[in-house]
Amino acid sequence: MRRQISMPEQGALTIVRRSSSRGKTESSPPTDEQLDQLDLDTEHLPAVDTPDACDKAALRLRYLLRQLNRGEIPAETLQKNLQYAAKVLEAVYIDETKDRRGPEQPRMQPATLHMRRLRTPCWARCSVEKPNEAKPAVARQQSAPTLVFRRLADEDDELSEVQPDAVPPEVREWLASTFTRQLATAKRKSDEKPKFRSVAHAIRAGIFVDRIYRRVTNTALMQFPQDVVRVLKTLDEWSFDVFALHDASAGQPVKYLGYELLNRYGMIHKFKVPPTILENFLSRIEEGYCKFHNPYHNNLHAADVAQTVHYMLCQTGLMNWLSDLEIFATLVAAVIHDFEHTGTTNNFHVMSGSDTALLYNDRAVLENHHISAAFRLIRDEECNILQNLSRDEFREFRTLVIDMVLATDMSFHFQQLKNMRSLLTLAEPTVDKSKAVSLVLHCCDISHPAKRWDLHHRWTMSLLDEFFLQGDKERELGLPFSPLCDRNNTLVAESQIGFIDFIVEPSMGVCADMLECILGPLHSSTKNSSSSAGQEPINEESTGAEPISKFKIKKPWVACLTDNKKIWKEQAAKDAEARAKLEEETNGTSPPTEE
Repeated sequence: MRRQISMPEQGALTIVRRSSSRGKTESSPPTDEQLDQLDLDTEHLPAVDTPDACDKAALRLRYLLRQLNRGEIPAETLQKNLQYAAKVLEAVYIDETKDRRGPEQPRMQPATLHMRRLRTPCWARCSVEKPNEAKPAVARQQSAPTLVFRRLADEDDELSEVQPDAVPPEVREWLASTFTRQLATAKRKSDEKPKFRSVAHAIRAGIFVDRIYRRVTNTALMQFPQDVVRVLKTLDEWSFDVFALHDASAGQPVKYLGYELLNRYGMIHKFKVPPTILENFLSRIEEGYCKFHNPYHNNLHAADVAQTVHYMLCQTGLMNWLSDLEIFATLVAAVIHDFEHTGTTNNFHVMSGSDTALLYNDRAVLENHHISAAFRLIRDEECNILQNLSRDEFREFRTLVIDMVLATDMSFHFQQLKNMRSLLTLAEPTVDKSKAVSLVLHCCDISHPAKRWDLHHRWTMSLLDEFFLQGDKERELGLPFSPLCDRNNTLVAESQIGFIDFIVEPSMGVCADMLECILGPLHSSTKNSSSSAGQEPINEESTGAEPISKFKIKKPWVACLTDNKKIWKEQAAKDAEARAKLEEETNGTSPPTEE
């Protein structure tokens, strides 16, 4: 049995199952009466290497699962019985492999094998198969433990839950002032082919060990309200409604979306993030976003950017180009990229001489604070989601997060795009991973004009509210108004047209070009493998004149940008007409009447 993630035409992430009949008859499960009579004492159990041990272990695991559902199982009893079940599986493995291996062949330690199986979540066992990790058919057939435990995952039904127009001077001033600066995994050897003597017993026990492990983990996790689960079903869509998630989660979108993403990509299990620590971390991050009660730079914006990053990782295939640690860093950077934002711009901090501007010497003032405050929070034992990273992993993670969040400083915008454009013009461009994910995060940070109109319009009004509040502070401090911050003299429609034409459209275009450059070679390998399996290639546009077409990603933002700009232009025309009429009435230029 083989599972893989495929990209259907609509762009949703689905799990494709390829099932084969097992041709086995499994014994019927024990009755409630049998379970009720079970004694969980571990002192008088049969030896783990006896035939009766598998039956005893399977029966106890069923009972533990039932008691867990009722919340009636002491932790010590649970631990002792799980240890017994683990030893039974190890004994079965040892018994079947010790006589098949020559003296020159090293044997994998049974405890290592067991813990690898036990700790690997079902998500990871049926995760995306990256092109550079694909194995030939013969090698897959020879990797018996992997095959057995992928079959185990099938038994678990819970797995399926698994150009530019002319713009007014004020808009040009705003654009200028804002966007310029005046480890290698160890692989099993192919000759190791352990098989179970009692396949039925081993499979049954293995399923329950895995279920018990995940159930114990889940008991420590926050529960997802049904309304949140319903909203998160659309998480893979480009125009995901984060406002609906905010309402469903009682104002905690970062907490639920952040956890869902880290779990979906397998980061929690891969880097051994304690669930309660993750919940503490996300809750504190959420509180930081709400600290200044900003209309725009708040927890809603953080969740929106994190979801958009998820779309870029998942729906374009970028995740297949990145390592697990790089994906982890990208998701966390998206979550914390505006942590404790003050609702004012870097320029306001510099002009007002704030303590934060003094601390960071007027350079990337807010971005430096977001990073510093987030890592200071991670130093708290109750929020340290990185506690099980090695020293090298931590350094790489921290460097990536710093690079990505600093790249969201809008004053680097034009230089960032210029550098990537220049790189992509080379005959054989080599894109640095840090620069690639930094550009992706930056584009996601400014992507709301590229979303569905109702979402974009709501974001625009929130952002203008925040700008106007800054303008009020500037008036009080005797500072000149920053562009678009004077509530009595701001051209809303024109500003958005300029923002789309000069900032968002070019950014998304360069980002798409970069992704197609990066993912083209990966796509070629998956295309070859999928063609051999009789599948259609994904994300490709072809014409009859070209036997081999260039790899293209789907760009749902193109249509949204076109539609939104059209609406804004219509609004700008109406606003101009209204201003002209008001000016005419104010100046009293209506023609005099004849007597």
